[in-house]
Amino acid sequence: MTIRRDTRAVDELRSISFQRGFTRHAAGSVLVGFGDTRVICTAMFEDKVPGWLKGSGRGWVTAEYAMLPSSTATRSGREKNARGRAQEISRLIGRSLRAATDLSGMGECQISIDCDVIQADGGTRTAAITGAWLALYDALNTSVKAGHLPAMPLKGGCAAVSVGLVDGVPLLDLDYSEDVRAEVDLNIVMDDQGRFIEVQGCAEGAAFDRSALDQLLDLASGGVRSLILLQQEALAHG
Repeated sequence: MTIRRDTRAVDELRSISFQRGFTRHAAGSVLVGFGDTRVICTAMFEDKVPGWLKGSGRGWVTAEYAMLPSSTATRSGREKNARGRAQEISRLIGRSLRAATDLSGMGECQISIDCDVIQADGGTRTAAITGAWLALYDALNTSVKAGHLPAMPLKGGCAAVSVGLVDGVPLLDLDYSEDVRAEVDLNIVMDDQGRFIEVQGCAEGAAFDRSALDQLLDLASGGVRSLILLQQEALAHG
């Protein structure tokens, strides 16, 4: 039987933390922690939209993801332009947040989310999405209170979690030591209605069957429900 490094149960999240208002200038900012993974998520308004949206009356939400050079044990160089893995994760975060937002209720403005990993121990993209939703909520709520938006344009909650098969055992919220050993690795994004926004996954070396996939999706669904409750608790304690 797989014994987890931190002795968690197979269906147990790591310690989750949200520190809202983490930076001074952003309309919304959150330091999110998934275990030892830490991500700063900031949301800022921009008085513009992509060219293809001009005149549409609709807004846009976009995201950029980066890992800071000292976020892992070995220093990595700063990326001058997002590409490869960083670009793929940036697009994932943007898609996830737009799926939870009524863009037609924003008017022609853009919210740009920056997700900067300051410490990585697995699950950086899922932590980024979960924290970025809170930063987006705070940015939009600020705009509603200031009278710039007539109503909150969020459709509902959004969070993400990783799941995987490690030594044949389905595990929730993998840390790095589990992620590198996983035979199957999935990242699941869902809304607060239990609906899937995005499912990313692959086998590492061997195919897996439908039964294993169903187990992992059920595990992820429970994890996301817990994350959304924690987001709501963070908002309630504003």
